[in-house]
Amino acid sequence: MDDHLLGWLKTLDEERLARVLANRLDAIAPPWPRRLDTLAQRLGNGSAAMEVMRDLPLPSLEVAQASLALGEEAAPQTLARFLGVSEAEVTPWLDLLYDHAMAWPDGEGRVRVADGLARWWAAPCGLGEPLAHYLTSWTVSADALRALARALGVPHGPKRRTVAGITAILADPARVAGLVERAPEGTARLLAEFAWDGPVRDVDGGRFVVPGAPEKWAADHGLLFRPSWNVAEMPREVALALRGPDYHPPFTPAPPDLATVPVDPEAVDHLMTLAAPHVVERCAAMLENTAKVPLPLLKAGGVGVREVRRVAKDTGCDEDETRLLLEICAVARLLAWDESAGGLVPTEKFDRWRLDDAAARLRVLLSAWWRMERSSLRRVGGKYGTVLGDDPAGSAVARARRAVLGVLARLPASMACTDLTGLVGSAHWHSPLLDQALLAECAPAVLEEARMLGLVALDTITDLGRALAALGASAGGEIDETTPAVENDPALVECSTRALASVRRSALFGADLTAVVTGPPAGELAELLDRAAERESRGTASVWRFTPASVRRAMDSGHTAEALLADLAEVGTVPQPLEYLVHDVARRHGEVTVTTVACIVQASDPALLAEIAAHRRLGRLGFRLLAPTVLASALPADRTLAALRENGYAPVPIEDTGEVTVRRARIEEPQHGRLILLPGGRVAELEQPAYSLVEPPPDPREHARRLLTADGEAVPSVGRTWAIIGRMASRLPTAQQSLLGFVVDRGVRAAITLADGLTATISHGELRSGVLDAWCEEAGDYLEFPLADIVEVRGAHT
Repeated sequence: MDDHLLGWLKTLDEERLARVLANRLDAIAPPWPRRLDTLAQRLGNGSAAMEVMRDLPLPSLEVAQASLALGEEAAPQTLARFLGVSEAEVTPWLDLLYDHAMAWPDGEGRVRVADGLARWWAAPCGLGEPLAHYLTSWTVSADALRALARALGVPHGPKRRTVAGITAILADPARVAGLVERAPEGTARLLAEFAWDGPVRDVDGGRFVVPGAPEKWAADHGLLFRPSWNVAEMPREVALALRGPDYHPPFTPAPPDLATVPVDPEAVDHLMTLAAPHVVERCAAMLENTAKVPLPLLKAGGVGVREVRRVAKDTGCDEDETRLLLEICAVARLLAWDESAGGLVPTEKFDRWRLDDAAARLRVLLSAWWRMERSSLRRVGGKYGTVLGDDPAGSAVARARRAVLGVLARLPASMACTDLTGLVGSAHWHSPLLDQALLAECAPAVLEEARMLGLVALDTITDLGRALAALGASAGGEIDETTPAVENDPALVECSTRALASVRRSALFGADLTAVVTGPPAGELAELLDRAAERESRGTASVWRFTPASVRRAMDSGHTAEALLADLAEVGTVPQPLEYLVHDVARRHGEVTVTTVACIVQASDPALLAEIAAHRRLGRLGFRLLAPTVLASALPADRTLAALRENGYAPVPIEDTGEVTVRRARIEEPQHGRLILLPGGRVAELEQPAYSLVEPPPDPREHARRLLTADGEAVPSVGRTWAIIGRMASRLPTAQQSLLGFVVDRGVRAAITLADGLTATISHGELRSGVLDAWCEEAGDYLEFPLADIVEVRGAHT
């Protein structure tokens, strides 16, 4: 814990402390700290500090680095001089650091930076350790220090005075420049490399013992120090002196300018309402396709290009769209590996998803994309990565996506960004810890993926995209289980509902066996028409055409003629030619069956089977008549089916059970709702399970008030833990008393049982007059447990 941080926290009033806590909700997450010293420990956590810095803009990082470089001299005035700007320009960014507890002023007005940042930035502004780090180190002997003082002309005296004299000379740009002028040839170039390109560099250790060599001269005059034989370092003061009095670290108080043009908001909304239902519809079609033909994975992992192209052709998507939707469905847990199927198939969650309303289905997909730690359309070396393959960039890709969409969300409404380079630069300004090269790779892919999902249109963000961008990192990671809270965000719910409000739920059927939908079709309507007809066009109006093959496909999936016509009649007036077509296909459907033995063809009509066996174009199947109604084929069932259909027959595939089956990957068991039968014999839940409950965010002001009140109370004494527990918790054996002591002294988790049989999982305990005051996970609060009533303590593992 940093004592300076605790001292600063004690000076804050309720409003200012609440502001800090509002920015650092991680510090008051359950079990929340009881006093300011515990809060200071949490705020100073190094990993938490770096997560906070990911969300702060570039000037904050630049000010923090400059403060670390100045060290003990860091103050608002000296920071401003160091950065070459006025104090008024630095103050807002210092305040931002203060409000996030990344830095704070000490009692003398100096800026203190969180230890977590200091450890992470070992060389702030490209500068090394201070001179004092080397001069007072045990590796520098008294003889070496006197030799250095003689070389610099510092009078001999006590060590502290000698160190101060050496530091005064080596921190003075004019005196260092004078030294370098008298140095051997090549010294200036050597020192410039250290001063500008890094304070720690690999060197040839032998050069440091050669008389007259630049390396030896620099080491003899304190300009370089060697912690090991082949590594040399330049002290911070020396590097600053060599950079000169005119040097100022980079300071970028404003993001790069973006070239923008106005766009028509109605056109943007229209494109959003076209794209959003299309995504839901195509995802459903793609998942239905994988239900029939499981998607195999490559040996190295991921889905191969050939399979992506097959799915794209079968579902009417282009390849880029297929890549994106496959990865989204996998993250959304709608698609998963099934060992028995030997590939990716829809999960049971898909059965529930497809029964939900269209807006809810869209939010599931958008939430998955927002959390996805891969970029489907990102090109590395001019090539796409493998679909569902590993991406070394991982979570950085998700952060890059949020940064790019966040920049668009900050633009005024109805303004389009026309400058990709400026967009990348602005995204880096807002998320400076992201690699700029990765941002440049991801930005075009993010824009294209967002366009497909209805989040971007005409190079501007839509209302749906703006609602998603407002969620920031609250969506969690790719494997986060709290996503229902994101999917139910009120703003996202409102926008998704509006985006799908214009979908069409009816079709116009023509006597020419076509169906026309004048607008974006609802998912249910598109699924019905895709099942029974061939899609010929999509866009503002979509057209389907009914053919014998398409109607047969619907019957293959479980429809009867009456059921199919009834479904079509619910969405439009069915013309007589379409009725004739459906009944004609139904009459012939199933008169020939195919089963897999490699394989068997059966028919109830011996004459029909004899006709098939004698068909010249089917000779390659090698038919053998096993019985008047049974033929054996030399080719597998799928190729036999295809050949029969090519020659005008309408066979149906039959599994060993006599049924057409569709596989589902079981990644989770249904918990609520009643089961219904879907076409094809599939079972799904009608009622969606209740969303998982997510704890509401803590109230910063309430915690600030509680902490300030608790800070004035007496702190429980420490050091007598074992004596108190040994005397008061007399029902416990010695080993369990020791474990209870660790709950108090080290905050470990443990499960306890009381005399009345009640159990609790506790941690972060304190002893108060024979009572253990500890955090109870079941209650979500601190509770008091009499020590005399505790009859058992056992370890509780996370």
